[in-house]
Amino acid sequence: MRHVLVLNGPNLRRLGTREPDVYGVQTFADLEALCRETGRRLSLHVDVRQTDDEAEMIRWVHEAADSRLPIVINPAAFTHYSYALRDALAQRTAPLVEVHISNPAAREEFRHNSVVAGVADGTIAGFGLYSYVLALQAVAEMLAREEAR
Repeated sequence: MRHVLVLNGPNLRRLGTREPDVYGVQTFADLEALCRETGRRLSLHVDVRQTDDEAEMIRWVHEAADSRLPIVINPAAFTHYSYALRDALAQRTAPLVEVHISNPAAREEFRHNSVVAGVADGTIAGFGLYSYVLALQAVAEMLAREEAR
């Protein structure tokens, strides 16, 4: 069973109470359960993490690069300005999918730019928590293609 990190940036632990009109009413615990259940169906061991600390996020990304672990990442606010996170993600050694609950392109202009998108295999956004399901499916497919080579 392949290990996958699902990394979440600032404020995502507040799902369910933070702007429910944008992010929905499901909680972070609901997100964790959804990711783990999706992982089980896809034969992936999913480790879901959240931090409000940029340095901790970067340490997790380095851990993934050193261990050749795939990443699904919702950088949250780090998406728009963290060149340090982007540089860490550029060192990846396994599939990387950027994910967003809302559609940043349909929101305020400052949310339109992702500094991490250019180093990801792809971005999935706007499908609520289901964005994570799609991202994990994409990772599973990329891993299967790698193993078939």
